[in-house]
Amino acid sequence: MVLLAAAVCTKAGKAIVSRQFVEMTRTRIEGLLAAFPKLMNTGKQHTFVETESVRYVYQPMEKLYMVLITTKNSNILEDLETLRLFSRVIPEYCRALEENEISEHCFDLIFAFDEIVALGYRENVNLAQIRTFTEMDSHEEKVFRAVRETQEREAKAEMRRKAKELQQARRDAERHGKKAPGFGGFGSSAVSGGVTAMISETIIETEKPKVAPAPARPSGPSKALKLGAKGKEVDNFVDKLKSEGENIMTSVGKRSAEAAKVLTPPINMESVHMKIEEKISLTCGRDGGLQNMELHGMIMLHISDEKFARIRLHVENEDKRGVQLQTHPNVDKKLFTTESQIGLKNPEKSFPINSDVGVLKWRLQTTEESFIPLTINCWPSESGNSCDVNIEYELQEESLELNDVIITIPLPSGVGAPVIGEIDGEYRHDSRRNLLEWCLPVIDAKNKTGSLEFSIAGQPNDFFPVQVSFISKKNYCNIQVTKVTQVDGNSPVRFSTETTFLVDKYEIL
Repeated sequence: MVLLAAAVCTKAGKAIVSRQFVEMTRTRIEGLLAAFPKLMNTGKQHTFVETESVRYVYQPMEKLYMVLITTKNSNILEDLETLRLFSRVIPEYCRALEENEISEHCFDLIFAFDEIVALGYRENVNLAQIRTFTEMDSHEEKVFRAVRETQEREAKAEMRRKAKELQQARRDAERHGKKAPGFGGFGSSAVSGGVTAMISETIIETEKPKVAPAPARPSGPSKALKLGAKGKEVDNFVDKLKSEGENIMTSVGKRSAEAAKVLTPPINMESVHMKIEEKISLTCGRDGGLQNMELHGMIMLHISDEKFARIRLHVENEDKRGVQLQTHPNVDKKLFTTESQIGLKNPEKSFPINSDVGVLKWRLQTTEESFIPLTINCWPSESGNSCDVNIEYELQEESLELNDVIITIPLPSGVGAPVIGEIDGEYRHDSRRNLLEWCLPVIDAKNKTGSLEFSIAGQPNDFFPVQVSFISKKNYCNIQVTKVTQVDGNSPVRFSTETTFLVDKYEIL
């Protein structure tokens, strides 16, 4: 078999995408495709037509044709088998079999065509192998990422070791009656992994003043260890891909984007600033029933002015779900229990400056279905060879306002794009990862319900697990800081609050 060219053309013979596998001029291929519609006889059912020099093997696709141009002595059975594979490749990259969609994904199709045929001869590949080859899974990239993660782990281990040394030096100084540097180990449990927030932030803050306009140095090779150098190379590479129109999807889903939003400080940040952050981990069954829901929250205190270091936080807790509260060991627990105020056990001491310190955390674990903030009902129904899927959401906690909600539904591979019926919001079809993303900018009390309907070939089990991600500026447990006062004089202090409610895991299995 010698395949001369593979093309997608209109019924009038206009070429949309054409890939030549032997040396052919553009004029020659355009002439062959222009003559193709005139040679077809609509009264016959076979899907090939011959001329004196070439054979056209074609398959209709709605308003288009998938055409293979071969020599007359090629094997017609192999031609038809190759044609079927070409026809299955197109729905993998194109949402609809239309001229605009084909033109938009022309390079993806050409790369896939090259995996099927090389130098005019059919390669022994299937659809799954074509998908793998075009994704270009790189062993070097995996090695690079592994090295980068190892360096990050080593840096964190070194930071922990330095933090322990500073803690030991502080204890020794206090034991010998000397003045201990900084605050006496207040943030020992503010950050997970045994690293104190106060010490790690102190290291960072002491290094910041050293940054100054450096004099010009000779441009020679530097032998210093640069942990962030490879990361910058990756960022530059990703930026280049984005500038070329490539849609970059991160492996952590949307959490990195969400984390960036969370870590961005507000513009009007006061000298006393509070971060109230909650993360939810939830698993539901597809037939109803909450398997597990766990929520963790924390109030982080950041003071940037030393004159506001001796303060008390007035906390208002209106939660009625049985949240378990826990204060920091250096916080006066009796004061918090009786008056709902967060202050130090020793009123003469001060909170650390320029560091995030966790002063209060809470936890909620339940299997009560009424506690689910956003319920998802996915109902696939088999209909012949295809499956009709109805999925709907309902906001049970009407006080919340969920932003950037993405409901991700897995799809079976190798069956093309889903046919969307009714939809509230927008959708994205990721043909490479076989995912359908239902995107909703806002879900609140005014927009508490919505539905999506689509059809695609598959079985009901193909559409699970459904995953949900969102971000909210209102917390789930109604715990807020209502007032901040000075220890001396009880005078009020201006403060700012940043509230975030995030998804750690939200699955319907």
